[in-house]
Amino acid sequence: MSSANPEPGSRQGPLRALAVLPARLASTRLERKVLLDETGLPLFAHTARQVSRCDAIERVLVATDSEQVLEWGTRLDIEVVMTDADHPSGTDRVQEAVEQLGSAFDVILNVQADEPDVEPEDLRRLVRAFECETVQAATLATPLLSADDLASPNVVKVTRDAQGRALYFSRAPIPCRSHARDTDQVSAGAPLALRHVGVYAYRPDALARFCSLEKGALEVAENLEQLRWLEAGHPMTVVDAEHTPRGIDTREDYDAFVQRQGGACPPPTDPPIAPKTESP
Repeated sequence: MSSANPEPGSRQGPLRALAVLPARLASTRLERKVLLDETGLPLFAHTARQVSRCDAIERVLVATDSEQVLEWGTRLDIEVVMTDADHPSGTDRVQEAVEQLGSAFDVILNVQADEPDVEPEDLRRLVRAFECETVQAATLATPLLSADDLASPNVVKVTRDAQGRALYFSRAPIPCRSHARDTDQVSAGAPLALRHVGVYAYRPDALARFCSLEKGALEVAENLEQLRWLEAGHPMTVVDAEHTPRGIDTREDYDAFVQRQGGACPPPTDPPIAPKTESP
């Protein structure tokens, strides 16, 4: 298996990195999950505070379509910007937030607001990948540790080349071993694919280019937007991460997170009241 920690280039001075957390209020499997606050804080705040622990990130920004997220951000001293409610993806929401800032950054990280267990040191590794001046886009991956994960469509797999660049992302087990002949080179337990960790980083022009691309056939087939970038012929570096964050997709995921935080407790203030809408 190739290593995916690029050699630093000739850049002088530290990279300026911005982390943007897209926090869309609507969610399919767990309603309004970014505002769940049984730990005493809304979920997005846990993620924002965790990301801010990374010393390689200069600024952390939450990009949302929810006035309630904005109100919570004001109360908790977390920077939040309002973005369009109709973005097709979190990446498009990140791009709008970057355009609103008007500030110059070398690296833009896209960290989902429902990833409160993301590891700051892994984010640092991701930023450092851009010390290699040829890197335009990067993501994280960890070893696949079980046959169940390999088979699960909910665990995204990635394979990479000898330079650490992504070859393909899939929900299916990859690569297929059914026709392997050279058993000396490919043993039954060889870790030929990695578990993808859905955190991305881009140079600003690469982020803008990604958002300008049309959906490709592979993205539609797998429902994985990173395939749009590969199908358009652009490289994405896959950086080794030390930890696999436990994202919050279901009520069971959130309940487990609450227990890891020490159990449920009241929020620090009354939650924001949803704006009233006038009757037509």
